[in-house]
Amino acid sequence: MMIKSMLAKTNFEVCAEAETAVQAIDLYAKFRPDVVTMDMNLPDTDGIECSRRIHAMDSRCKIMMVSAMKDAKLIMHGRLAGISAFLQKPINTNELIDTLMVLCQNNIEANIIYRESYVPTYAKILQDSLMEIAGISSDIEITANQEGSIIVEGIAVVIGVVGEPRGRVIFHMGKDTMKAFANAVLGRDRSYDADEDEAQATVEETSNIIAGHAISKINDIIKDREMRLTPPGLIFGSRIKFSSPELTTFCIKAKTEIGDIYMNAGFARSV
Repeated sequence: MMIKSMLAKTNFEVCAEAETAVQAIDLYAKFRPDVVTMDMNLPDTDGIECSRRIHAMDSRCKIMMVSAMKDAKLIMHGRLAGISAFLQKPINTNELIDTLMVLCQNNIEANIIYRESYVPTYAKILQDSLMEIAGISSDIEITANQEGSIIVEGIAVVIGVVGEPRGRVIFHMGKDTMKAFANAVLGRDRSYDADEDEAQATVEETSNIIAGHAISKINDIIKDREMRLTPPGLIFGSRIKFSSPELTTFCIKAKTEIGDIYMNAGFARSV
């Protein structure tokens, strides 16, 4: 009932509701929904067994487990039963919709999937990490990069993403912002004249951490999203141009008191 109310003002439609596993299996056979939301506790069996029976009926089914528990053992047994994603109660509407968008990706344009699901996850991790790692608050702006290329002034850290979907992430910022950021991460006074090599290394390491957290978040909730990072590469200079015509790219800008920090996320055009 809670999930139905969360989806009331979205483009998702609840086609049926079941109280037992027997009802769920019958209703799945009748409606063949794009996604099934599954509770762990059912009167006649548990959600994993119910999911196993639905998966036996249709191996292409998409099942999202919503449970108060989300431990490694539950996820392991759930994935063996064919469950595609896991959310832990209490869930919020954005988290629910993000997960549904990814699960329904075969029926949605790729750029919509990226914009509505992957990119907000990257942006949220960027904002949270800036606060947790450097104590820097930020306002986030997200725009689609229509030109397929970006010009960087200062430092750029390029990290490849392999798996499905493949792509890359570029973190970049100006030289002054780089030094101020390094001081914040290392707990130094803002006026400290940071060594350039040390500042570059700090930005490179922090960028890798942020990208890793974002990929882990996606892998954690979505089955078959086994995305992995390649080692980061660092470039420093003026008017550095990156062209990625084969990727759908988005610019995530974190506006901070020390300057703008950018995260440019690119995804393969097919998923």
